[in-house]
Amino acid sequence: MTHAIHDFAAKLRTPAVAPTLERYVEWRRELQAARAEGREEPEAPEMAPVSINLDLTLACNYACTHCIDWEILNSGPRMEEENLRESLRLMAERGLKSVILIGGGEPTLYPGFSDFVRFAKQDLGLQIAVVSNGSRGDRLLEIAPHLEEGDWIRLSLDSGSNELFREMHQPNSAAVDLDEICSWIPKIRAANPAPRLGYSFVIVWQGASRDEEQLLENIHEIVPAAIRAQEAGFDYISYKPVLERLDDGAEVMNPSHTSDDTLAVVRRIREQIQEARDDVRDSFEIYESTNLHSLEEGTWQEFTHQPKTCHMQALRQVLTPTGVFNCPAHRGVDKALLAPTDGYAGAAKAKETGRGLGRILDGFDASVECKEVTCLYHDVNWWIEGLVDNDKATIEKADGQGDTFL
Repeated sequence: MTHAIHDFAAKLRTPAVAPTLERYVEWRRELQAARAEGREEPEAPEMAPVSINLDLTLACNYACTHCIDWEILNSGPRMEEENLRESLRLMAERGLKSVILIGGGEPTLYPGFSDFVRFAKQDLGLQIAVVSNGSRGDRLLEIAPHLEEGDWIRLSLDSGSNELFREMHQPNSAAVDLDEICSWIPKIRAANPAPRLGYSFVIVWQGASRDEEQLLENIHEIVPAAIRAQEAGFDYISYKPVLERLDDGAEVMNPSHTSDDTLAVVRRIREQIQEARDDVRDSFEIYESTNLHSLEEGTWQEFTHQPKTCHMQALRQVLTPTGVFNCPAHRGVDKALLAPTDGYAGAAKAKETGRGLGRILDGFDASVECKEVTCLYHDVNWWIEGLVDNDKATIEKADGQGDTFL
């Protein structure tokens, strides 16, 4: 069953977000009609994605063995502050609702991290999420007062013991371990109880690799991690399967890359997660990602059958120091480049980015480029495809405002 945090169709139907979806669907319908009738094609509307992943920096103070962004870490570029703020102002005016500070590097290492969060919250009123390695608890504590209900901080920890944590993450400081990282959680909670605090656990099985280097299995620490997360004061722990990067740049889940029987690995994962559920309080939540659910249910390959057009690349984008990309699964890949980093820094550049969006919607064939990706947006993409193809279909609004993270 899809958890609410991954029910993207429901999020797109909320009153705050539905107008952007309606503009997009109307444009795509008009575009199809114009092409069928040989008329001039309409340009993309002046809109921004509803939600973005924002990579403030490529710098990182870890050398995680399972890092999917290994090749770009510490490679130099970082966001130019003035362009970044101008871009977000324009995007907020055109429908941007939420920003996830994540990926590429460690966001808390960005020199203006705290000021930027304050700007995004107080000046622009955006929902803010932070995905961090937890090494700079002091900076997370600094931003806590600026956050509110609906915002969240999630720490990528992937283990239950200090020993495995240090082996997997290889922090550049001997002082950094799970005990030290978790000691900041009560302080953050005391500063502001409103944002949700999460403990992220990427499940790695024996046989998984990165650049032919074997990764460390952590299935045996699924339960200890849940217990540690609860005791430290996190609201939840989220489990998801390890991803590997193909030669073409796509991030994929491949459970066949295991030295054990795949079904046996899946059974072990399922048993460990059930034991974790049995060992924690009802008030502490355990999330399983969509692709982990599909792995456990044996349906994961169904999520690799994508429509030709990935509609979500208009509604969910990735802004990085090296450009604007169409999807987190293709971050940094040339064929997924939508615009330069400053593609939303002003109306003129945003207009050209709109043209780029039109080109990539046509030219990026998701049924081919994502044929091995167990896509989180699989169901919502097919739903939007149906809306575009049926000009009589309407978007039924959902109640409330809620979570706008996509």
